[in-house]
Amino acid sequence: MVYDLAYYERTLCLNSATAKDICEIRWQFVHEAKAKTVLDYGSGVGWFRAFRPFGVVVDTYDIGVAPQTGINKENYDLITLWDVLEHIMETGVIKLYLEKAKWAAVTVPILPPGKYLHEWKHYKPGEHVRYYTEETLFGFFGSCGFKLVKSEQVECPPREDIVSALFKRNKWKN
Repeated sequence: MVYDLAYYERTLCLNSATAKDICEIRWQFVHEAKAKTVLDYGSGVGWFRAFRPFGVVVDTYDIGVAPQTGINKENYDLITLWDVLEHIMETGVIKLYLEKAKWAAVTVPILPPGKYLHEWKHYKPGEHVRYYTEETLFGFFGSCGFKLVKSEQVECPPREDIVSALFKRNKWKN
């Protein structure tokens, strides 16, 4: 998959109608983090920042060509990984950014029990390089020093087999 200008234009055209609704769902989902500073890692075209609550600073970072703010703070209240982890082969870089955050939120396709990977809607070789179960997802964040606060399928429908999870760091530097 090439994340170039054409990719982002297609993303805007195909998804703009539901982007605001999904962002509202996501902001409600992370509400208990009471975040004032957020790093939206893998921000795509920047919808999560565009639809942010008043007074919240959202820095955006993505490997693509869409405009972004960059990573401007030493630490963040919250780092978001909306539809990101399944695209990253080497998660070491994510662990470095997770160290900067008190809270972490993620959406990721979760392979349902009893479903075969090769027959699954989210099986996308070349685009999705990792596939998660709830156990492997929660284990990854546990290995980064986070505990699960909640896990739900808040975006389903309209999406299918997408789990949203909110994690809080076990110990945070003050």
